[in-house]
Amino acid sequence: MSPNALCFGDEFPAAGAPCFVQVDTGGLTIAFESDEGDGVREATQFSALTVSAGGIDHDHLVVKWNNIRGERTLYLKNPDVIRAFREAVPDHLDAPLAQVAERVRQVRQRRRLVWGIVGGAILSSVLGLWLGSDILVEVAVSRIPVEWEQKLGESAYRDFLTHQDVVKEGPAVAAVEEMTHRLTEQIQNNPYSFQVTVVKSDVINAFALPGGYVVVFTGLMKKAENGEEVAGVLSHELNHVLQRHGLERIVKSVGLLTAVAIVFGNQQGLIGMMKQLGIELLTLKFGREQETEADLKGLELLQRAKIDPSGMIRFFERLSEKGEGRMEWLSTHPMSAARAERLKGELAALPKTLPVPFTFDWKQVQASLGSQPVAVP
Repeated sequence: MSPNALCFGDEFPAAGAPCFVQVDTGGLTIAFESDEGDGVREATQFSALTVSAGGIDHDHLVVKWNNIRGERTLYLKNPDVIRAFREAVPDHLDAPLAQVAERVRQVRQRRRLVWGIVGGAILSSVLGLWLGSDILVEVAVSRIPVEWEQKLGESAYRDFLTHQDVVKEGPAVAAVEEMTHRLTEQIQNNPYSFQVTVVKSDVINAFALPGGYVVVFTGLMKKAENGEEVAGVLSHELNHVLQRHGLERIVKSVGLLTAVAIVFGNQQGLIGMMKQLGIELLTLKFGREQETEADLKGLELLQRAKIDPSGMIRFFERLSEKGEGRMEWLSTHPMSAARAERLKGELAALPKTLPVPFTFDWKQVQASLGSQPVAVP
């Protein structure tokens, strides 16, 4: 049986597992090929399913359900399978399927418009193509499903943590969890399940990977004068994920031709791109515009979470002072006086809100890390 669908799950590779889907009267039967050649099968009932539209071409039927192994996501593109699915599903899935069909029609209309713009850029002069490359990257990134992005980031994230001393419990972890919760609950229509890990290291840094994976080093927490400063850095990193900056850098790093291939639905090109990157994700550096966007969006998120946004600015200012320029934070997140001043101007323009303090004691958090807390003026 030739595969007619692609399945994602915790035990599957980042590019998904090819499978054969058969529609029965009560649900779906999914067959996977094993190394021994015999098929591994699993079944799910229609009552457990949710449906939506997705895929690079936006013409996949995305089916999700949960089993004992975790969440399953199935991408159906074969017309015969989709037709059989529509004919067999019970009444409670009629409305979601109608919404999917309408969504596909809308996306296709927008896609035709985008393709016209992209086609004009490709046929223009070399200069015009160069100037239009950012548009190509943006469109290419919009065509990468979140599930693929999460698998890509998770792979690099797990590889990195295997070589690190992870702080699994204690005041520092509890403090970061509180910050993360305060921030993420203010993100509307959040497609990511953020995972933030504290790692023992004197490096004054934090970084984010595609898919919602964030690392905070204890050196950053030791350097900060209060929790609001760390929350400012964390908000900045969360917005790198929300704005999909990592994916943008990845697409740019693999070249313009790959971006064009993704735009025009070359699924194999995207899978190959994902396989070749691996740990290289950890060395990606964001551009100036991306850093500015993460700053401004991070400032707004802090305000919505009622966390004092001035902590973010104070921390960045101190890192840019004389004698701090060689810190690793500045090598990946270049700070300047002008950038700090812009943040001050943006903060002044935001509506005034009364900050709500954190529940933890920052001195105790720093003491748990073996550092002498810095006196807050």
